[in-house]
Amino acid sequence: MSEQKTPPRHNPKVTTALRRFAISISVLNVFGYTVLGFEQPWTWPFIALATSYTLEIVLEVLGARSEKREPRFRGGGFKGLVEFLFPAHITALAVNMLTYVNDRVWVMVFGVIVAVGTKWVLRAPVKGRMRHFMNPSNFGIAVILVLFPWASIAPPYHFTEYLDGGFDWLVPAIIISLGTLLNAKLTERMWLILAWVGGYALQAIIRGLIFDTSIPAALAMMTGVAFVLFTNYMITDPGTTPSSKWGQIAFGGGVATMYGVLTALHVVYGIFFATALVCAIRGAFLWTADVVTKRRAAEVAAMAALEQSVAGAEGCPNGCPAGACACPADTLVAQVCPNGCPAGACGCAADSACSCPAGACACPAGGEAVTQKIAVAV
Repeated sequence: MSEQKTPPRHNPKVTTALRRFAISISVLNVFGYTVLGFEQPWTWPFIALATSYTLEIVLEVLGARSEKREPRFRGGGFKGLVEFLFPAHITALAVNMLTYVNDRVWVMVFGVIVAVGTKWVLRAPVKGRMRHFMNPSNFGIAVILVLFPWASIAPPYHFTEYLDGGFDWLVPAIIISLGTLLNAKLTERMWLILAWVGGYALQAIIRGLIFDTSIPAALAMMTGVAFVLFTNYMITDPGTTPSSKWGQIAFGGGVATMYGVLTALHVVYGIFFATALVCAIRGAFLWTADVVTKRRAAEVAAMAALEQSVAGAEGCPNGCPAGACACPADTLVAQVCPNGCPAGACGCAADSACSCPAGACACPAGGEAVTQKIAVAV
């Protein structure tokens, strides 16, 4: 069996968005290790990238073989390979940049493996195709935080440690400007951002009113580089968030609500767990919607078959003989075709006297001519 042609992995607009995501996070890592004060060893991004690239290609080859299609990175040359690896590139750098696991490099590698692998495990049907619904880098970070309690996310000063004199505001300002342009023009996730930011501010105020927490301190979290990065480059992942206006509002508001609940329950790093939980809820919704849609389609098909059967019975009240050319009721002459009826033909062969009304039964093969005469008044 020949391999099927594989459609492009992403449409051109999403590919452009991923390219700019990849360039942005690469530039941020370069400045982070040379200027800003990233605390992970400088070799770790390369280890993360090597792990992510290798696993992404291996899983794609295995998936293409099981689905009897060509791998998506073939056929486009070097450019096609680079575009195929954009998601793996973003995931690897994000997991390494946003986690702090002391000197345990294997924990970081484990997080990258989980993040890339989850795209092939946690999937749901979306418009007839199986798509991953869990945000990869967020899920990899969340798994690290759950399985290794001594690990943590990168500290807030991680991004502005060596900046002062007002330049520490320059980094978030640049991220907000570039991120807003990217999400407004390419990913089209501005409704999600507005719902997330507005919901975050609202939950901070509600927690302050109910639990007497400091409202200014809760709102001050929104000015940090980590929050800005999360808002513009993680929660807006086009592959794992809804495209519709109200779907985006529900997703962004849901993450903010879940974060408020987790924070009120004194769960640390709630921003990552909230995103993972909302992605899981969306995945369950997609599976449920697919099951309901298939069940309704089956019911409609069964009802159509029943209606067709009833209509056939009403058109031939005495029943249609097996293989008969026409129903014998209310006819002057009913004749069976001796030479058989061509497949799909309304009538018998040209040398036969039989003719079938539209929708009549097919003629039998090898039947003998039978004529029934009925007396009528002249």
